[in-house]
Formats: sequence, structure tokens, C-alpha cells
Amino acid sequence: MPPRVIPGITDFAHGGLPAPAATDDGNRWEDGRCWLYCGQQRTRVLWIGPVSVAGAQAPMYACGPCIQKLQEQVWEALLLGDEPTHQAQPAPRPDMEASSESSGGRHRAP
Repeated sequence: MPPRVIPGITDFAHGGLPAPAATDDGNRWEDGRCWLYCGQQRTRVLWIGPVSVAGAQAPMYACGPCIQKLQEQVWEALLLGDEPTHQAQPAPRPDMEASSESSGGRHRAP
């Protein structure tokens, strides 16, 4: 059995970036809707992972050009060490009364 060459790995080993997924790369592409930037309704898409919102999960699919754009953004963030400068604080809920007293929960600092 000949060794399988994964597209982009050679470039990556020589300091380049791995190639993004493409419709002829042997992955399980399907006909469907792109959930990312372009929003195309009928195109070839690849499952890129689950997405979670409000405790629910759904399978997320993207087309080749959107996967390429996403990969560029991910590598840019990784190579630049792109992280938020501070953590965003959730907005207070109007149905919860603000209190200066500690609730004393067992996971809270004294």
C-alpha cells in the first residue's frame, strides 16, 4: 500500500501553511447549505464540527471557499498570538437584583 500524502502537509513541514480542505481531497463532501460567510443554499459542503447555542448543538457545514477563509483567520490568530486583551463581562440580567452581598456559594471566593 503506497503512503498517503495529505495535501498541504509537505508545505507545512517546510514552514508553509497546510492547504485548506477542497472538494476533491477525499473528505466526505455533501450537497447542502454553507453556514459560514457566503450563505450559499446549494453547494458542496464539508462538516466542520458542531456548533452550540443556548445548550443546543447542530452540525455545522461550510463550502470550500469559506473553509479557506476560516483557515486563514485561524492561522493568523495562532501565528500572531491573537487573544482578547480582557475578558468580556456578561451584561447583568434585568430579572436579577444587583446585590453587594456575597452569595457565599461553595465555588465563590470568600
